[in-house]
Amino acid sequence: MDRRSFHRAGVAAGTGLFAAAAGARTHTAYAAPAYAAQTYATPPYAPQGYPPPYPEPAYAEPAYREPVYAEPAYLMPGPGYVVPPRPAPYGPGPVLSDGLAVPWTLRQVAAGDLNVCYAECGPLDGPVVVCLHGWPYDIHSYAEVAPLLAVRGYRVLVPYLRGHGRTRFRSEHTPRNAQQAAVARDLIALLDALGISRALLAGFDWGARTAAVVAALRPERVKALVTVGGYLITDVHAQADPLNAEAEHAWWYQYYFTTERGRRALLDRRLRRDLCRLVWQTVSPTWRFEERVFDRTATAFDNPDYPEIVVHNYRWRLGLAGGERRYDADERRLADRPVITVPTVALDPAQDPFTAPGNGRSYRDRFAGPYLHRTVDGVGHNLPQEAPGEFVRAVLDADRL
Repeated sequence: MDRRSFHRAGVAAGTGLFAAAAGARTHTAYAAPAYAAQTYATPPYAPQGYPPPYPEPAYAEPAYREPVYAEPAYLMPGPGYVVPPRPAPYGPGPVLSDGLAVPWTLRQVAAGDLNVCYAECGPLDGPVVVCLHGWPYDIHSYAEVAPLLAVRGYRVLVPYLRGHGRTRFRSEHTPRNAQQAAVARDLIALLDALGISRALLAGFDWGARTAAVVAALRPERVKALVTVGGYLITDVHAQADPLNAEAEHAWWYQYYFTTERGRRALLDRRLRRDLCRLVWQTVSPTWRFEERVFDRTATAFDNPDYPEIVVHNYRWRLGLAGGERRYDADERRLADRPVITVPTVALDPAQDPFTAPGNGRSYRDRFAGPYLHRTVDGVGHNLPQEAPGEFVRAVLDADRL
């Protein structure tokens, strides 16, 4: 069976099983924990054992101004728009045989530190799937996945992560912090704000890490997990160990962002777009995307907090920038590489330079619940957008594990 027929059959099978079970599901409102409404004024701290070799960048209290350029019309919250099917990169015709297209609507909600902008489609009473993007991407990585799940009865939420798109910090005084526990807390705050007690979480890159952190720390909030790249929870101390030369080369931009030169490149709109386009090309070597597809996503990089969020994320992961004390307890638990117990489907893109060798064996012991692993041939880092059928099938499989 070729790849296209394979994912068609998988989604068709998943559709039938879901339809049989969907009627029995109920969803109750969840009372938001007290921390979602708290304010925090504690300044960042220097991490133990990793003194930065240069003065800490002044990202904690910058002047944040709205960009002077106009936001494109399709990013404005409104009645929604239809995302048409795209020809698959590995053959003619629509991505899936049903050729479905469903509108999604952009909404805004106050949640924790953020005013979160998110796309939503599907029935309001359907089981919830939250799809999380990575860097340098945005919600449009799920422009085909979300409608395909919506017509199968799911309520699909695709939020812009902090520093992306129309998601904004609610206070200018909140540190522009992108450590893993902070981004994960954003997701929990979003679920609280929308009254969602449990959701299926699916993501890649930053999104896979965020979903895994929530699954590890708050498993009662996670029905199932789809993670591209396996177990991506960051161990800051282990990041001090060098990798082989080829792996280090793939991470070139991580090291670039530790320099003032790299930070200034992110501040320049033209250089920022050129850099992100190059990352798209190198980490997805078989994906032939159209320029308009990149331009649609690149508008999300014009968020005024984008440069500081990206820089802090990569510096923090290397132990070169501090986090916030309010996340210390979470980070201590994550440093122990906690086992994830929720049902999980792990996907490894075969053409992704960050995919670990060994067909998932290197992280298998980190998943203790029902589990499936799949390597997707011919696909790079942005798996949901390069192979939406395989991603939809993984969500359906995770939901019935």
